[in-house]
Amino acid sequence: MRSEHAVPILLYHSVRDDPPSWIAPYTIDPTMFGRHLDRILASGRVPIGPDRLAEALHGGRDLPRESVLITFDDGYADFARYALPQLVERGLPATLYVTTDALSPTTRPPLPPAAMLTWRGLRSIADAPGLSIGAHGCTHRELDTLPIEAMHREITDSRQRLEDELDRAITSFAYPYGYNNGAVREAVRNAGYTTAMAVRDAHSSRADDPWRISRLMVRADTGVERLDGWLAGDGPRVAPFRDRPQTFGWRAWRQTRARLRGHRLLGDPEPIATRAG
Repeated sequence: MRSEHAVPILLYHSVRDDPPSWIAPYTIDPTMFGRHLDRILASGRVPIGPDRLAEALHGGRDLPRESVLITFDDGYADFARYALPQLVERGLPATLYVTTDALSPTTRPPLPPAAMLTWRGLRSIADAPGLSIGAHGCTHRELDTLPIEAMHREITDSRQRLEDELDRAITSFAYPYGYNNGAVREAVRNAGYTTAMAVRDAHSSRADDPWRISRLMVRADTGVERLDGWLAGDGPRVAPFRDRPQTFGWRAWRQTRARLRGHRLLGDPEPIATRAG
């Protein structure tokens, strides 16, 4: 189904030839990445960044008629080696969402092993033409299943660390795994972010929720034909739309599992023993 209102926001993770097995399904090789970028240029779409998108979603200037955004999650070292040079060469803007604890060996979160950027490495590329930096939490945990205090720390501390290290305002957030709910989105708004990226495997649009922006996940098998379809506004749904019942069910199962572990989530009633009076 083709839509002239579709705004494809492409979500990449890793660009390399020899990825670890756990990230391989979400990795494309550098040659294919270059072909993707060339197809973006050939599509006639206007590449924009998150600030320009935020302006439109919050009622400011409208988007160019056919926009596209390029985003990366996590902060793998191969971004600096293989992805960024190709983006800069073609004059294409991109946003890198960084899991902050993954950049420090002493605070490395419980993620499978992979070569990550370091703080020194991030600082060395932060001023690259067209590059924006966003927050992706501290430890890449599911925010909608964390205890309240931990969820808030993930949202606020990751931003503060990036602002301290890079000496710039950080205004965009990406939910780890794309997982969020109303309480998490409210926490992100209250923390001062102007946009937040989800996943949803759908096109965004001028009417999308600024704190739940839909993206299209690029996988190892995303060839140029599928990409061309996305760039034409074809295929996936266009946000905003209601979640499918399967999404509600999956979220409820994950949150129930978290409560069984003793987590009190935002919105849960306070335990009777600790209530005032």
